[in-house]
Amino acid sequence: MRRVGDEELMPRFRAQVPNPVHEKTSAFDVCSEADEAAEARLSAGLTDLFPAALIVGEESTGHDPAMIAKMGEAGTAFLIDPIDGTKNFTSGVPLFGTMIAGLSAGEIVFAAIHDPVCDDTALAVRGGGAWLRRANGEEVRLRVSPPCAPEQMNIVAGTNFLPAHLRPVVQENLPKFGMNFWLRCAAHEYRLAASGHCELLAYNKLMPWDHAAGWLLHREAGGHSAHFDGSDYKPVHTTGGLICAPDPDSWQVARDCLLTDRR
Repeated sequence: MRRVGDEELMPRFRAQVPNPVHEKTSAFDVCSEADEAAEARLSAGLTDLFPAALIVGEESTGHDPAMIAKMGEAGTAFLIDPIDGTKNFTSGVPLFGTMIAGLSAGEIVFAAIHDPVCDDTALAVRGGGAWLRRANGEEVRLRVSPPCAPEQMNIVAGTNFLPAHLRPVVQENLPKFGMNFWLRCAAHEYRLAASGHCELLAYNKLMPWDHAAGWLLHREAGGHSAHFDGSDYKPVHTTGGLICAPDPDSWQVARDCLLTDRR
């Protein structure tokens, strides 16, 4: 991931190498040459290490819904998001990351979220905790923030992705939290929550390459997460929303505060 960041992403981000961009579904949802080049390099590297693994990349195979079902059945699978925050990347905003999640029999067992700008990587192993590995090799354990009341919570909530019936409810309830923001980059949002710098994440759109790695990172840092209805998240789930909080009790309080229609 570090080599790919240094050789494929940063030269294009700094405009040393051309980076053509095209729209996918909208002017916000874009793909660049950097996305495609990084994904190809990462896919090849993972295939060398794990020849029998199923590789699911956002750009090359993510358009095929059948691939999401296959990754839930594969003995070993890897999810790749070559640039999370592509719109930031192509806009010259240094807030983007590369995410890889490793799955075993449909369960997320490994996560890596690399920041090519700072050259550090947040890592998690199921049952082994979460930590940040800095460029000099130093490692720091990650831990979510202590539980607190909603009015003290910093919350990430991209309301534009919510269904029409739920958007006004959440928008009306957001002032009840300490502060709300959105970085246009789940990679950094998950890193913030896992390191205790943000208490609550709320997402609606759940493409697996955007959330599998971050979900495990947050969980192994001590956090609790679930769909809006309280059911467990799985990487094959693409609907149902997701809320990440410091612990189950604060999750419930925050969920009720955020999603209850009091109009």
